[in-house]
Amino acid sequence: MSKINSGMMTSLTDEWATPQAMFDELDKEFGFTLDVCADTWNYKVANYFDKEADGLSQQWTGTCWMNPPYGREIKAWMAKAFQSAEAGATVVCLVPARTDTAWWHDYAAKGEVRFIRGRLKFVNRQGKGDSAPFPSAVVIFKGSK
Repeated sequence: MSKINSGMMTSLTDEWATPQAMFDELDKEFGFTLDVCADTWNYKVANYFDKEADGLSQQWTGTCWMNPPYGREIKAWMAKAFQSAEAGATVVCLVPARTDTAWWHDYAAKGEVRFIRGRLKFVNRQGKGDSAPFPSAVVIFKGSK
């Protein structure tokens, strides 16, 4: 059984992949060109930034997919998503629906919010799934240019 760690389930890792069916539906709608927060095993778009590339230090352009780390660093990722949309990118974010947090009010609430019914089942590096211990939402920041 998994335990809660920094707001996300984990056994020995905080790396969890986006549920493929959910991503596929969003990709049909948006046509993603960049995965800004991925790894070699869980990327969803052929063009992606991994930890070494440090997505937070890169320029985000086009239509971006973002499933960020769900710990304290999520605020920086949401700030980058919001700022990238102001610069013209469209950024679609899969995040925990933490409506009581500062990052939610500072950034997520300024986008289009789609609450997800039920709990998403994420997949770890070993291919095992685990339901999130929290509700999720998709937040969309549409490029202003």
